[in-house]
Amino acid sequence: MRSSRFAISKPGARDAGAISWLLAQTLWVGGLWLLHFLLLPAIGKMGLASLLVEEISNTLRPLLVGLSASCVAVQVLVLLRAGRLSSLWRDMRGQLLLIVAVMAGSYFAVRLLLPEPELWLMFSYLVMAFCGLLLVLQPVPDRLRRKH
Repeated sequence: MRSSRFAISKPGARDAGAISWLLAQTLWVGGLWLLHFLLLPAIGKMGLASLLVEEISNTLRPLLVGLSASCVAVQVLVLLRAGRLSSLWRDMRGQLLLIVAVMAGSYFAVRLLLPEPELWLMFSYLVMAFCGLLLVLQPVPDRLRRKH
């Protein structure tokens, strides 16, 4: 068999961490932004009844918050694997992930405990979305480590 001039590298554990980080980030950050800023306004402009749009929103938002919490857990594991436990507190990425985890937890706690939680639910949803946007601007943990 003839050898090729181009070497194909086999993905290692660091590549798996970076891929997991990016996939999880794409799912939750993209999902939050897509639903709130694109899908729900588009459904509202289609002329559907406002009660129907509100019902769609009330069904999809908790699902996306749950997906976000799961994806954040994956990202926390990748960040911990790339560094130490203290990196979760000192690193901007870790701080943003912790804020999102707290907001996701409070989203479900407030939803269960308060009779009229709409204002807090929207606040926590938007905090999660904007923290996700800031997280997208941060480097992937494994890629940062390779440069050193």
